[in-house]
Amino acid sequence: MVFLQRSAPPNPRKRPAPLPGPQPASSALRGDRSPPPPPPAIGAADPRSSSAGSKGKGKAIGGGEEGDQRHIGTMISLLADAGCTLCVPHDGPPSLPADPHKLRRHLESRLSCDSFLLSHFLSGFSSYVQNSQNLRRVLIPASQDGRPSRGESLVRLLLLVAPVQPQLQQLLLEKLPEYFDAAAAGHLSLNDDVARLIINQFRWLDFLVDAEGFSEKLMEVLSISPPQLKKEIIGSLPEIIGDQNHGTVVAALERILQEDSEVIAPVLDSFSDLNLDDQLQEQAVTIAISCIRTVDGEHTPHLLRFLLLSATPTNVRRIISQIREQVKFVGVVDSRAARNKKLKGKSLADSTEASILDALRSSLRFKNILCEAFLKELKSIDQPRDHKVIDVWILMIIYANGGSLQKGAEKIFKKKIVDAVFREALFGQCIHGHRELVKDYFSSFLSVTEYLLACKEQQARDFGIYLYTSLFEEFTDTYSRQEVLGALVTHIGSGVGYEVSSALETMILLTSKYSEELIPISSHISGVLDYLDGFHEDNLHKVYEVFCHLALSARSNANSLGSKIGNELLMIVRKQVSNPDNKYRKMGIIGTLKIVSTLGDVNAATNFSSSQKSNCEEALELLQLSLDSCKLETLPLILLYDELIALLEHSTLQPAIIEWIGKHVGEFESLFLADLEGGQLPLKDSSNDIGVSGDLWMNLDGDLSPLCLNILSLLSSSLQQCSSSLQILPSQFSLLSSIERLTNQGSLGGIDALLGCPLYLPSPQYLVGAHWKKLTGKKKKMVCFSLYYAINWMRELLNAFSTQVAGRVDCIMQATKDETLAKLLKRLRNLVLMEGLLNASLKSYPLSLPELHYFVENSGSPLLSKHDYSKQQEKRSAENTSPNKRKRKRDLNSEKLDPDGKLKQPTIMDALKRAGAIISQDASNGSSPEPSSKVKICCDHEAMDSNEFGLVDISAAPLTLESQRFKFRPLLVDCLSMLTFSETRDSCCSDPAAEMPLHLYLLRDFHNKLDCLNPPSKQFATACLAKAPPGCCRIKTNEFLSKIRPVFSSLRRHLDCALSMLKDGFETCQDHWKSHSSSAGNPDIPYLVVSKSSVASSVFREVLCCYSKLISLPDIFLQTNLPILRDLLEAFQPVETLDHFFSGIQPFPSPGHIDYLYCGVYSFFEGVMSTAHSFSFLIASEVLLTLQSVVSSIATLLDKCSEGNGKNMHVGCSQKILPFLQSRLGFSARELLVHHPGSEDTENGWKSKGDIIQKTLQIYLKNSKSSSDLLGELACTILPQVPKCKTKNTQETTHGFPTLCPTMFLTWYRVLHEENLDVLIKMVKEVRLKTRADVQQEDLNKVFVKLRQSVNVVVSLVTMCKDHDKVAMHAMAVKYGGKFVDIFLKAFDFLHDHFQEHNDIIIQTVRELQKATRIIQTLCSEAKGSKRTMVTSKVPATKRSLERFVFHVKALFHNTSSGCSFWMGNLKHKDLSGHVISSQVYDNGNDDIIIEAENPMETEPRVPADDSSQGDDGN
Repeated sequence: MVFLQRSAPPNPRKRPAPLPGPQPASSALRGDRSPPPPPPAIGAADPRSSSAGSKGKGKAIGGGEEGDQRHIGTMISLLADAGCTLCVPHDGPPSLPADPHKLRRHLESRLSCDSFLLSHFLSGFSSYVQNSQNLRRVLIPASQDGRPSRGESLVRLLLLVAPVQPQLQQLLLEKLPEYFDAAAAGHLSLNDDVARLIINQFRWLDFLVDAEGFSEKLMEVLSISPPQLKKEIIGSLPEIIGDQNHGTVVAALERILQEDSEVIAPVLDSFSDLNLDDQLQEQAVTIAISCIRTVDGEHTPHLLRFLLLSATPTNVRRIISQIREQVKFVGVVDSRAARNKKLKGKSLADSTEASILDALRSSLRFKNILCEAFLKELKSIDQPRDHKVIDVWILMIIYANGGSLQKGAEKIFKKKIVDAVFREALFGQCIHGHRELVKDYFSSFLSVTEYLLACKEQQARDFGIYLYTSLFEEFTDTYSRQEVLGALVTHIGSGVGYEVSSALETMILLTSKYSEELIPISSHISGVLDYLDGFHEDNLHKVYEVFCHLALSARSNANSLGSKIGNELLMIVRKQVSNPDNKYRKMGIIGTLKIVSTLGDVNAATNFSSSQKSNCEEALELLQLSLDSCKLETLPLILLYDELIALLEHSTLQPAIIEWIGKHVGEFESLFLADLEGGQLPLKDSSNDIGVSGDLWMNLDGDLSPLCLNILSLLSSSLQQCSSSLQILPSQFSLLSSIERLTNQGSLGGIDALLGCPLYLPSPQYLVGAHWKKLTGKKKKMVCFSLYYAINWMRELLNAFSTQVAGRVDCIMQATKDETLAKLLKRLRNLVLMEGLLNASLKSYPLSLPELHYFVENSGSPLLSKHDYSKQQEKRSAENTSPNKRKRKRDLNSEKLDPDGKLKQPTIMDALKRAGAIISQDASNGSSPEPSSKVKICCDHEAMDSNEFGLVDISAAPLTLESQRFKFRPLLVDCLSMLTFSETRDSCCSDPAAEMPLHLYLLRDFHNKLDCLNPPSKQFATACLAKAPPGCCRIKTNEFLSKIRPVFSSLRRHLDCALSMLKDGFETCQDHWKSHSSSAGNPDIPYLVVSKSSVASSVFREVLCCYSKLISLPDIFLQTNLPILRDLLEAFQPVETLDHFFSGIQPFPSPGHIDYLYCGVYSFFEGVMSTAHSFSFLIASEVLLTLQSVVSSIATLLDKCSEGNGKNMHVGCSQKILPFLQSRLGFSARELLVHHPGSEDTENGWKSKGDIIQKTLQIYLKNSKSSSDLLGELACTILPQVPKCKTKNTQETTHGFPTLCPTMFLTWYRVLHEENLDVLIKMVKEVRLKTRADVQQEDLNKVFVKLRQSVNVVVSLVTMCKDHDKVAMHAMAVKYGGKFVDIFLKAFDFLHDHFQEHNDIIIQTVRELQKATRIIQTLCSEAKGSKRTMVTSKVPATKRSLERFVFHVKALFHNTSSGCSFWMGNLKHKDLSGHVISSQVYDNGNDDIIIEAENPMETEPRVPADDSSQGDDGN
């Protein structure tokens, strides 16, 4: 290797540190003199001897070896003069004087002033070190005065002599390659390794004469050095180079790193130790980032540690994003360990990944800027595919480090899990197969899992279940599993329903898969039994299932701990069943049936306990024990029957158990049925002790019926047991039908006579005319109870036999199905009639009905108990059914007074009522949406006058009955299949109205079931409590959707039929309902009517509500349920094509795609809405809400599609459809708002339409192209045109919105305030998320324009209080004005950042808002004076907001130094008109007296403030 010689220029480096002791006067390194010219290079001709050197061309100075010896002598002599002995006996190191500094000063003084001597000295030294032994001697530590020393070497001292240093450095670097081979061997000690000795001489020199030249030469040598020496040199660079020429070093290291990635560790160490400036430090970070992708696993922790410690506010985001994108965390292999074959398999990767985690944890522990940046980066990711395993670990590290950011990490975990951004597979990659890696973070993983399982959100709890299961599976040691079980038991003891339920689900998963492993530590689970008292039924099922799994796990060893668990469980259950308290008996029944399901399963082969009895015998004994304990109590027996029914449906039991249940239910006939003779009940069976005569009701089989249901006889029996047995009638029949289906391949042919048999009930005459009034309270109670038991009998008949026509039983012939269907529809008609009769009876004679199923409370809901709810509803019912005297008095008063409490003129309707006319529901309900309102005159005035029930519309909702609906037996989902069937019409003409009450009854039940599956709000949960049937509580949404799937097309048919009736009128045959009712065996009761307008509108509404709820069910968007969603959409497609509908969108959606189906549904309902406009405002508004549900549904579907990577959720839905449909929805809402209601526009009508108009206006504002522009138009232009009171010309609106009248003014006013707040909130969120660099100038201008529009809206709305004196309006202005200011304050950081460029618009916006704040101050003052509590309750919060606003503005002008002046003073006390109010204090003639120290703010920029607004001159 040939090294080019370099002539060093004068060194600009600062002089070296002064040597101790006196300095030579001739030193050329003084601060006020330039350094001497560099000496000639070694081996070059001396200029002073050039004339005499012609004879020695090609030789060194002095001519060959003779000259070299002379130069060596000169060098030795000069060193000796300085006190250094170079030649030492035995080839030892040179001997230095006791004072090395004296040696340095002597050499420096001699060589500085004599360049010829310097040349000879360097030439001699070069010749001397040609011998490797001599070179080694001058490199090792020298002796001092002949004594061994560990001090510096001779070369080290010479390098500190300024005239010698540059040439000596070059000489040593040129000698270095000669010893590369020895350095590469790597087996030499330091004193024998000449290459390392040479490098060590350059460390920590006091000064460098030619730093740049030395750096370049060193980098040149470094590029050809062997790997080990290269690493040594790179690692020593900070000690060698010092603080100069860093640019050259960084560039050279970058080139070396590109050639050899193995040197990354020493390179990063050098970068860390070098004192780099900001630019070079950023260059070093860039170099390190470029190596992330290619670096070996063993160097990754080092690289990450360097990057994280180099993070600054300017580059932290870039570093973090590159780490997330480039670091391959899963499966990283340590190449060094792989070469050494010390580790194998997964442990190989775990060692590297553990080092990475340690690097991350140590870097994040004390550097909050990194943690905050990581959290911010993770928050910004909203797609599951963009997350990686390292994200989970980073969050876990931040959480494990604790501190203030721990809560932030928790919230991110929860939000991303709830939003489905974190998936289970991502956490599975962290946990599964990485036990050693997770071990150090086990407590953190467990804490996060505990937090998730305690969340209210179902998604978070499901994720917590997965994490608990994964941790239990991965960690097999006893300690870790005990920790997991302990955490689960803590959840179970929390008392929070949803948390307890999820913890028990986790326990079931663990015990079902790892029951044998859990037996040794089962003592940690047994504590669950301490919490049984607080569990509801669902959780009791789960608890007993857990212990059944444990008890069954050790069945092969009778003496094991598992058998002890089984014996203990049996003992607890027996005690509970025998307990007289129904609370514990309920626990025992549930536990018994759960054990029976385990013991009686056909696959249970061995004994459950240590007993000698077989499993079947043990199960039968438990069943008999439970039955014996419940015989005298009806509710526990009902619970036992219902649990047996669920057991038969979900388990395969042994034949002996089924036979035992069959024998027990075989007693049904002797208990409840009576034989008929010639279609009549024998006289001995028809008599009773109370004196209430009975008749056979609703006989579908005529004289062929061999038996009847003997309700009246059992109810009137003097034996309490017979009377109370009717409570168990429905549940026992349900159990009987379950056994019959199980033993006859699903057929109920053995008990089909029960479907058509009559019911023995009190005579219908007691419900007609004056007979009801004459009945005693006991007889009325008997009549009501008879109807109640008959209703629930009918409901169970529908539950049982609807399974025969649903198409799932193959052994039933079609003729049998048709006959069964006809009877089911007749029974449904019977049910509608009897519920109407019972509802009317309970209105007249309120009483509490007995419970026919054991009440099941919903888990986790802070709702009323069943008894409290029942009492409250019955109290309301009693209040609504006051005595006739009060009713007549109230009716009289209502006739004389209008809704405002003013006297009114009697109308023709009032006269007809007093004359005995019966007004139909169409006319009596002023808010009814039906188009016709006709008066029906009863033909039998005397009968109606004597009828206490009045006119009963059986199609109306039985409100009195609904208060006790939770006591009824529920209709099962199979009954909804009857919506697809129709009765065989044998009447004079086809009239769908005759069947509408039946469909309405089923639709209402359908609606209730949907509400139970997906309650619309928390407030609705209390109402849902009464409607929630136990059958609906246990069914899963997927099962529910699959069962109702065939009903979708029928919903469309019923909607079309109802719409046709509402549009075309109700002139139909009056005898159809009666003829159908007679064919069903219903008694002829004259006051029972069907209001066809009411039933049609109710069916219309129910179909719309059911469709809206179906299309909004969260589970319908799951991948498995997408075919059901398609069927639901296809059922409501329009008849005509959609070409005209897609005129505003390109390209057209393809037919068959789901977006095409959504557009078809929207087009269909849009057409329905246009039709409804012609006859009813309320009906049209219902359709609008359905359109909103359709748009919300497609928005949810698009969100679900964007969550996945396209593989799991590919439905062919375009993003362009949503804004297209939203714009049409906004247009539809506007059409409804500008619709003139016509005859519906009455005062009472408007009051009933308030909620509808509010929702319509919200839809209009939210779905417009620009909500800000629309709000500005409505608030600043339209709303001020509304008169403040009603006038004769109120309807003659000039603003174009007939629905905006004085009555509806407050509704519009409130909605505009709320929507303006929403717009401001969204705007503030957007600007707070963006940094100053992210905002484009065009976007910035749009933000300020929208902000000014929002301020204009609130100012306009608040200013209207000057013209309107309604207290409610003033209260809204104070409330929403304060909220607006609160939200506006959150944007002040944004205003501060952009004040310099946009100070004009900011100042104008603040000034404009000040107009509103002053009016709000005046409203607060007046409310205090007039004691308007509606306003004063909102004053404190608003006042605090206004005060904060003042000081925020002051801080804005102070910090920006914009030249604008700010003055703060006290407002004068003025009223809304701007007149000064006299002070309550003594007037001293000063206008600035503080009357009300209100919003004291006034901004005065260069342009004077506008004083035209109220209050501007009153500071």
